[in-house]
Amino acid sequence: MKIAMACDHGGLALKNAVAEWLNKNGYEVVDFGTDSFVSCDYPDFALKAAEAVACGDCPFGILVCTTGIGISIAANKVRGIRCALCSEPLSAKMTRLHNDANMLALGGGMIGVNLANEIVRTFLETPFSAEEKHVRRIGKIAAIEEKYCK
Repeated sequence: MKIAMACDHGGLALKNAVAEWLNKNGYEVVDFGTDSFVSCDYPDFALKAAEAVACGDCPFGILVCTTGIGISIAANKVRGIRCALCSEPLSAKMTRLHNDANMLALGGGMIGVNLANEIVRTFLETPFSAEEKHVRRIGKIAAIEEKYCK
């Protein structure tokens, strides 16, 4: 399975560690950058990865900046993206079960490698529940997107 990944300078170390874990566990990482610790703007990289997920080239994406906040906000501006910032596995599980999130954001300055890998594993291995109430709610989110994301 292809996983889109992107980060800014503040998330580079964690992105690289998670990418290594993904590769060791049979995933194909599509890296949209950055590859430098030089200060850069996370929206530029979030957009590339989010577009790859939104168009279907990659079923999931993982984004990393220092806190995970800015990069998740940027990704969520792309139609069809449901990016969740998670700092522990339960949130990763619940956002897949209930929200059918297709992107995960992590804070490179907030969590360590072992925890990040467990969050990623949980996110990727948890299926969407497809319960009617969750499908309905995701439909309402899509309607908001349709109205405001012109």
